[in-house]
Amino acid sequence: MSADDVRRAVTRIAHEIVERNHGLDGLVLVGLQTGGVPLAGRLARELQRIEGTDRIIPTGTLDATFYRDDIGLRPLVPEAVTDIPGSLDGRTVVLVDDVLFTGRTVRAALNALNDYGRPRAVQLAVMVDRGHRELPIRPDYVGKNLPTKRAEMVDVSDDGVAIGDVVPK
Repeated sequence: MSADDVRRAVTRIAHEIVERNHGLDGLVLVGLQTGGVPLAGRLARELQRIEGTDRIIPTGTLDATFYRDDIGLRPLVPEAVTDIPGSLDGRTVVLVDDVLFTGRTVRAALNALNDYGRPRAVQLAVMVDRGHRELPIRPDYVGKNLPTKRAEMVDVSDDGVAIGDVVPK
């Protein structure tokens, strides 16, 4: 995907979010550290543009490292700070991540969200769904379905989406 493809996907996802939720009332975006954070910011700006509002879309960040189910199986280091904009009670939370792979990060994020309230609904937006799911998790909004090999790495940035081989250490 090129930078233009990513821009168009963000615009499409934002339109789908507005349509599915009948506007922006009660909506909170939460970007998963680290790749989902810039994407959540882009989505928030696009949602504002689409709705023609100066109202700030509540946008937070979530580091689900300590909620993962593979603690002890591999080294885990917290990525960054969690910053949730207030209680999530009764709100619709759109979890935003750059790449959906096994589903384990999303599962951990769902557990972590419970510490910040009980959302009315949780939806999932990803730029790339690369398959290889290990858990029954499916995104609500997808920029691109991009089949990959398990050993490949997918990098999402403002410049586009790149696929490369994982370099063994």
